[in-house]
Amino acid sequence: MIVVTRLNESQFAVNPDLIERIHENPDTTLVMVDGAKYIVTESLGEVVDLIADYRARIISLARFMPGPADEDPAGPRPLGIVRDAGDDAGSSDATDAGAPVPLRPRNT
Repeated sequence: MIVVTRLNESQFAVNPDLIERIHENPDTTLVMVDGAKYIVTESLGEVVDLIADYRARIISLARFMPGPADEDPAGPRPLGIVRDAGDDAGSSDATDAGAPVPLRPRNT
């Protein structure tokens, strides 16, 4: 949430993900996705900076949150390309079923 100020100097918090657009002539107006409009004292640039700071803070917090990979003692599973059922139809090696497929250069 970002905190903005109404024209009567009262502050309120708004979810920046729900802002559809921002107008600035002459007052800064936040137009929400549901059609609600809020006139605020901050300039368009200040509101944009508040939104950028909010999103940077969210990304920073998410970066250091423990996730499922942190809880698994074996560590994260490596990513690879999954084979299609039709690939290597003659091969029925069970140990090779989950192995990543090597990338090949394109034919040009």
